[in-house]
Amino acid sequence: MKDLISVNQLELQDIEEIFGNARDYKNRYHSGETKFDDLRGKSVLLPFFESSTRTRTSFELAGKLLSADTINISGSSSSTTKGEILLDTIKTIEAMQSDFIVIRHYMSGAAHQVAKKVKSHVINAGDGANEHPSQALLDAFTILEHKEKFEGLKIAIVGDILHSRVARSDIKLFKKLGAEVTICGPLTMIPRYVDALNIDYFTTNVEEAIKDKDVVIFLRIQLERQSKVFFSTLNEYSIKYGLNQNRINLLKEDALIMHPGPVNRGVEMQSELVYGDRSLILDQVENGLFIRMGIYKFLMQNSE
Repeated sequence: MKDLISVNQLELQDIEEIFGNARDYKNRYHSGETKFDDLRGKSVLLPFFESSTRTRTSFELAGKLLSADTINISGSSSSTTKGEILLDTIKTIEAMQSDFIVIRHYMSGAAHQVAKKVKSHVINAGDGANEHPSQALLDAFTILEHKEKFEGLKIAIVGDILHSRVARSDIKLFKKLGAEVTICGPLTMIPRYVDALNIDYFTTNVEEAIKDKDVVIFLRIQLERQSKVFFSTLNEYSIKYGLNQNRINLLKEDALIMHPGPVNRGVEMQSELVYGDRSLILDQVENGLFIRMGIYKFLMQNSE
């Protein structure tokens, strides 16, 4: 496997290998080992054509911890602002002899197109509303740190399903690992092809969606992807679909709360619940680093 573009590429043994890599790096890091030689002499280019904090920073730091040379390239500073097409930009980047290209792009399918044209390992860091495989891997890894096994877990994903690449990758990975998945959101934010998502249940009632679930993932309202109005006001959305104290009381005692970030406080979640006792949001951020280290190692070893 040269590239990681989609969750669909991963077999169960691939997922466990990435998790094993991440677990090993995390244990060693917390034991005081803060530099690894696995990517010494390798280079990582990070062309991000959309804004990002968590994903870009964790992929960059993961490369540095593995002793790789990393270079950030933002869309606003690239020649795409001068009219250069994506392929020409990437071929220019490849001419720099990079070993890895970690790309985020606003066009669905961009990472796949790039991977077909370059020899470098390509990692999809989010392509439009299509997929975000590393986010799904870190979400599943985080859940497994708190639950004995994935098989049989009941997971609800609440919010802007229509525009969410995280939701699509999460659903694919969670189902592959044996979980039961429910999605919930305003009818205007549910894809018309909802049956093709391979979910178990769909509802527009958030109380029904979160009741008796082991894990509830709230998604960010992605206003930047919305060319039309999907709900009246943010306040209305918060009232109907946001996590508040009353809805917390509907959850199982050991239910986990997650969010891929950044959180629109007071919209998807009340501010005081963002880092509450049940929240795994900071765990997701930390695990993002080790999962991405695990992905680098996985691709390097399996391509060889």
